[in-house]
Amino acid sequence: MSRKALAAAFALAALASSSFAQEQVLNLYSARHYSTDEALYSNFTKATGIKINRVDADDAGILARLKAEGAASPADVILLVDAARLYKGEVDGLFKPVKSKVLEDAIPAQYRGTATAEGTPWFGFSTRARVVVYDKNKVKREDVDTYEELADAKNKGKICIRSGSHPYNLSLFGAVTEHLGEAKAQDWIKGLHANLARDPKGGDTDQIKAVAAGECQIAVSNSYYVARLLRSEKAEDRAVMEKVSVVFPNQQSWGTHLNIAGGAVAKNAKNTAAAVKFLEYLASAEAQNYFANGNNEWPTAKGVKVNNPALQAMSGGGDFKSETIPLSAVGANQVKVQQMLDRVGFK
Repeated sequence: MSRKALAAAFALAALASSSFAQEQVLNLYSARHYSTDEALYSNFTKATGIKINRVDADDAGILARLKAEGAASPADVILLVDAARLYKGEVDGLFKPVKSKVLEDAIPAQYRGTATAEGTPWFGFSTRARVVVYDKNKVKREDVDTYEELADAKNKGKICIRSGSHPYNLSLFGAVTEHLGEAKAQDWIKGLHANLARDPKGGDTDQIKAVAAGECQIAVSNSYYVARLLRSEKAEDRAVMEKVSVVFPNQQSWGTHLNIAGGAVAKNAKNTAAAVKFLEYLASAEAQNYFANGNNEWPTAKGVKVNNPALQAMSGGGDFKSETIPLSAVGANQVKVQQMLDRVGFK
């Protein structure tokens, strides 16, 4: 081959390599269905040139899909919105352990999966508090300032809540089981079920609106649904929030339950380096502020300050006591909790 031909071949190879680099993709399976997250993805692509292909499903659907696909799965990154499901993905071996100083420095140990010599299977990037919303004209704050009181006879016929088997409630009930023990937790679940004003239906926002409409007097909700209504430009949403108050339960005991949203590298990821880079990006101040200001979640990364007025307003300035039990314990209690729910008929 002549020098000219050889040079041309090298030029073509370099061009092909450059095009390949520009066409890097990251296959994301996500249970986060929030329009504000679009900025996260587009900014990551702008910064790295890595395109994100996204598949949306719920937590359970994503884990089931990973199992069904096995080694043929195209997934690189998994985003889930519940600590118990992150734990399940970990124990089922669906995640690839990651070693990253960036992530280890940014994310506190209590918001990570179980570390081994191979690395850490998942990292939590944002939290949501499981709060109690109540009719401020009919219910006294001191009657709902602990989770235990939700099962007290004084609140009979007053409570609205979504399905007991929803991941948010399974995690809360798993945490209560860890605090109280299995026998007392079952009594608590039975008492909570007996206090319902109606059969469980709808999402957390529906429970809040039901309190404002007088269908019930007490509801359980993740904090970011409350914040959405507080920040809403709709008059009807503001009217809802004028009728209710919010309490962060158990401030004098174990603290308010937090639900964790996080991410992991898929076990059979083909683009591991890009996947780790994406997780590291989610721990950055820029991304953490999107979680806080875009979707009303509390960031987990160290040193990130929350400037969301709704989060600060509902929590009395942003400081509240949260529980510190291991997330693995919450996840490990899920089977027990579902059995309790079945025994008491809590659907």
